[in-house]
Amino acid sequence: MEVIAFVGPSGTGKSYRALKVALDNDVQCIIDDGILIYNNRLVAGSSAKKESSRLKAVRRAIFQDKKQVESVRNKLEAIQPKRLMILGTSENMVKKITKALGLSDPARYIHIEDVATTKEIERAQYARLKEGKHIIPVPTMELKPHFKGYIIDPLKSIFRRRGSQTHIAQIGDADFENSVVRPAFSFYGRLTFSDAVILSLIRNGLEKVPGVASGADIHFRKSKSGPNSLQIQVEVNLYKGYNPREIMPKAQKAIKFEVEYMTGMTVERMTLEPNMTGLQDPKGNRRMVRRILQ
Repeated sequence: MEVIAFVGPSGTGKSYRALKVALDNDVQCIIDDGILIYNNRLVAGSSAKKESSRLKAVRRAIFQDKKQVESVRNKLEAIQPKRLMILGTSENMVKKITKALGLSDPARYIHIEDVATTKEIERAQYARLKEGKHIIPVPTMELKPHFKGYIIDPLKSIFRRRGSQTHIAQIGDADFENSVVRPAFSFYGRLTFSDAVILSLIRNGLEKVPGVASGADIHFRKSKSGPNSLQIQVEVNLYKGYNPREIMPKAQKAIKFEVEYMTGMTVERMTLEPNMTGLQDPKGNRRMVRRILQ
């Protein structure tokens, strides 16, 4: 199964254009915001747009729930699609989804700028930020059993080939139908994390690793490769008697889990530098130190 990534920042119109891009690239299945779509139907998973908070929505979108992962994987095995398209806000997000689902990395990437003009992207962003409108590439009637009590409206979409006046050939000679949904979390506005929150999450992750005294000289910044990616650098202070070669991978894993699970962001790169403090571990867990700090 070939995986194609359809990438663009949140609210730029990926879901709105997903069916057209899928048709143009002979894609049989689409994964968007936690759901698997096949033949214009929601066949597995659970939509992130049903969640009550943006944090929960992000976790749902990147498949952090084991039952959700199992349902989507089982359905993909049953369908055996030749080609699958995954929508994501960044290339890193799509890779995170493929890893969670046990799929191969994308064979190629399609960016929203490849299929939409600047003005079209701006209009989509306005609808998301000002009106709270979210698009799901599934007909409204199909979604009603899954979105009881939500605001749902049908949205007919007619796309034309660039440089041509003829409509794109569409499934069943019908226009594409998407659904407009306004999730509960869209009423709360844009979610941002202060530097203090990220610092606290990094320190909290380190506190869970035996042998780590503290984190010092912590630096982090957003990556240029995507709006939801971070690069982190930390000096890790270790208690006397611990082997840095054993502790550093655990510290890296703890920080990565804490930051990604709580914020939904991706840790793209992390640099940890060990520093022996000479202090005794108050818990009394000591090991012989092999001073190889390469």
